[in-house]
Amino acid sequence: MSNEYNVIIPEALAILEPNEELLEKINSKTFKDKILFETDSDFHQIKVIENEIGRFLHYKDTYQAGFIDTSFYKGNLPYINYFLIPYFMNPDIKKILLIGMGTGKIVNDFEIMFDKLKKIDVVDIEENILPIAKEYFDFKESKLFNFHLQDGRIFLRNTKTKYDLIVVDVANNDGIDARFFEDSYFDEIKNALSPKGIFVSNLCASAQLEHPKNYFFKALKEKFNSTFPYFSVYKGNYSDEVYYKSFFNIDKRVIDITNIITIAANSDYCFTPSKKQIEKFKLINIDMTKYLSDKV
Repeated sequence: MSNEYNVIIPEALAILEPNEELLEKINSKTFKDKILFETDSDFHQIKVIENEIGRFLHYKDTYQAGFIDTSFYKGNLPYINYFLIPYFMNPDIKKILLIGMGTGKIVNDFEIMFDKLKKIDVVDIEENILPIAKEYFDFKESKLFNFHLQDGRIFLRNTKTKYDLIVVDVANNDGIDARFFEDSYFDEIKNALSPKGIFVSNLCASAQLEHPKNYFFKALKEKFNSTFPYFSVYKGNYSDEVYYKSFFNIDKRVIDITNIITIAANSDYCFTPSKKQIEKFKLINIDMTKYLSDKV
């Protein structure tokens, strides 16, 4: 699951072997990459790449964020759109904390969706991320936006603000730091949430969620259920569909790893999306019904 540097490596979580024919199709696929920006920082090997699929931010060889522009799908890397589900839970969110900036598009989407929003604090340890988002991904700063160049856990430990929504989407060159699974981390999140606050996290696991060997997902559920009164999981079926179709013209998941979007809260939530709420997503050109249907 993790290596000597305490990093959760996604590939190590797979349970089933991939279809060899489809795997070969993926491995043999080449793209017409044009490097728009490249640098090494203290934390990442960074590239901004443009090809026939779209424009993307890479850390080492991993897609971290970006925009797909194909006939099948146009928009953000689709797993990020699951972060908008809290709009259905509480459309009156006022204070948001985002740990891990990416392209910043989700920040601008939040500003459009939440009418009563007062502030968005964005924390990232990467000093290059804000200028990259502005220059290569059309990120627009607003008066609600505050950027903090800092380690996310240090920020959580010291903040006095109680947030209505906290979104965590962090990765290094190889995977997710194991310290984002520690008991103390969950305590920090819980302490930074308002009484009805919502916590969203992008994680990964074998797509075989109920398989007896899926120890990571089992431990994940136990951790969240023991910490929060409300907990739900969205398995990245639609985001996987978009990824494999857009990049490889394959209609099924090949590698037995999927995004797991966890949504937890300090209070219990039962929500039924209204037609009016779903219609509002037309402002950002997203059909959320496809993401909502991925609830486990």
